[in-house]
Amino acid sequence: MNTTGSSQSVSPSGVRWFYSAASLSLLVLMFIGFQLFYLQGMAYPGRPLTPPIRTLLIVHGCLMTAWMLLSVAQPLLVGTKRVRWHMRLGILGVVLAAGIVIVGVKVGIEAARFTPPDFLLFGLNPKEFMTVPVLGILMFGLFVLVGVLNRYRPLMHRPTMLLASVSVIGAALGRMGPLNALFAGTFWEQLFGAFFTSVILAAIFLLLKCLLSKSFDRWFAVGFMAFTASCAAITLIAKTAAWDRFAIFVLQ
Repeated sequence: MNTTGSSQSVSPSGVRWFYSAASLSLLVLMFIGFQLFYLQGMAYPGRPLTPPIRTLLIVHGCLMTAWMLLSVAQPLLVGTKRVRWHMRLGILGVVLAAGIVIVGVKVGIEAARFTPPDFLLFGLNPKEFMTVPVLGILMFGLFVLVGVLNRYRPLMHRPTMLLASVSVIGAALGRMGPLNALFAGTFWEQLFGAFFTSVILAAIFLLLKCLLSKSFDRWFAVGFMAFTASCAAITLIAKTAAWDRFAIFVLQ
């Protein structure tokens, strides 16, 4: 999502709508992954939302839905030359992102608190898996911050904001069983854990962007490498003694 900046350069016709299409695809993936939540008000794979944090989960879901909708709208506004509206909505995007980070960290902690200790997700117990929502949402916030700081540099702003959205789509992708079964128990799960499908999706976006523009997108590539390294780092941190001590302290 292009949050607060505007494009000052003329995009080739082949890439004019790339960010709109990419953001729309993320919105569709989010709906598919969370269809039980949207259509039945239930958690994956068909259980009720955890009662003690039900309201918190609903608030988090509403915030994320608003972000994805805004992510689709913002590049569309730039593409249709409604830059002033784009900038106004960008302010809303900043506030929304801040709320997502705060609520997302809370959800990650509380979900670990109420998950049975022997329950495994991507080979991680609840304390270990807490790195995924907590550090993952902080990664999202960092990408948004970098994107906002570079709002007048569209070549950096656009891919950074898209990668911010990609960084949180893993929650939806993780609810697609057949998709995750493809790499379960492999080296890639050990390296990237719950983030592997998000890394693949980001790589596809980078490849498509380069093919459409018929040139190498340097800033997109830099963002992709930062995203990939962050995903691997979060997965590795999950099983460290330092994180275990931190998780015990937070969950007390």
